[in-house]
Amino acid sequence: MTNSANKINYFSSLRYPDFQKIWLAGLFAGSSHWALIVIRGWVVYEISESSMLVGLVTFSAMIPMILVTPIIGYLADKFQRRKIMQSMFLINFIHNLGLGMLYFLDLIEPWHLIVLAFVQGSARAARMPSGQSLVPNIVPKTHLLNAVALDMSTVHATRLLGPLAVAPLLAFVGRNGESITGIDLAFFMCTGFYALSLFFSLMIKNTSTGQINSESFIQGFTEGLKYVHNTKPIFIITVITTLHCMLTMSFESVLPFFSVNKLGSEGLVVSFLMMCVGVGALIASIFLAGTRDEKIKGRIFYIFAIISGIAPIFLGLSSNLIISLIAALFMGLGQAGFMIISHTLIQTLSPNHIRGRIAGVYAMYLGGSMALFNFLNGLYADFFDPGNSIAIQGMIFVLIVIFTRKNFILKSIYSGKLQTN
Repeated sequence: MTNSANKINYFSSLRYPDFQKIWLAGLFAGSSHWALIVIRGWVVYEISESSMLVGLVTFSAMIPMILVTPIIGYLADKFQRRKIMQSMFLINFIHNLGLGMLYFLDLIEPWHLIVLAFVQGSARAARMPSGQSLVPNIVPKTHLLNAVALDMSTVHATRLLGPLAVAPLLAFVGRNGESITGIDLAFFMCTGFYALSLFFSLMIKNTSTGQINSESFIQGFTEGLKYVHNTKPIFIITVITTLHCMLTMSFESVLPFFSVNKLGSEGLVVSFLMMCVGVGALIASIFLAGTRDEKIKGRIFYIFAIISGIAPIFLGLSSNLIISLIAALFMGLGQAGFMIISHTLIQTLSPNHIRGRIAGVYAMYLGGSMALFNFLNGLYADFFDPGNSIAIQGMIFVLIVIFTRKNFILKSIYSGKLQTN
């Protein structure tokens, strides 16, 4: 009886068929995305030996969070959310197939990677407001934290699954004359993952939309922007989460530098670092999927915030592989835990009729900050040790969390007393 209760506690939202499909689609899409981050970053670094160029490619993949999410958030309140999500998975499948063919035919150039990273980032950015605004229409509020934790595991915990899937290919299959390479196989594996995500998304039946009274995109987007800025709890959560993404989650562009210059290895260590981030994220996701107590959720939100800032300090200053891997694990734990709870709060506080636009504005701030700081960290790495920058940013975030903990809204969240009804 106890085991059954635990299963319901951890996976209760998977009893809803449409949520199962969203989760499976997100699982394969997330695995492909993080595998692609590793492969694409290593290919760019291999071609150019420039962390700045790696940062530029990562920036191109993330900047659509500013440009695309407001538009998709508007569309998610105007049209069927499932159809928008399905279209984005189709675009990612076609993008990945093209990228794999370019590399297979030995035609790949840095500018291809920059342009295609923008395409892939645009389609991925669209998944956040369309998919996440759909979840509360499928799962009742009593299971929303469980659903968001499981849904966010497809974003954060797949940092383990994606790199794990391609790591053997990067380690054991290299170039051999005209033969197929491990990177070729890795690109095509990512294409297969996106094909599966498209397949499962096409099985979703829910037809929910929001409600938009204005006709133009500008008016609709402005309504969402005003709602975020005028609703104090949503605004405060958006600000602290933006700072979190900016200062603790903008490290992907410097992983190739860390691997080669600080840890004395190559592409496989990049996979290992990302996988450890994924292990930590998976632990946080499973833990939160079984948590319903608001007080516990609030207290661990504060703890996750502190861990998110401290772990990058150890990664940034370490030149030891074991310490770096442990630091990466705690980075994943803190970051995923923090993001899952903040996403749950935003979804719970957002009315259905405007939820897509709120999610779009929220994603715009988060993705824009990460895009900018990934580029700056990559640029910095071509001239100085980026470890110092990563460590300083983590320290700044810890100080921000400590000095703002008395803010009324944040204090209410940390104590589990914030009203979300």
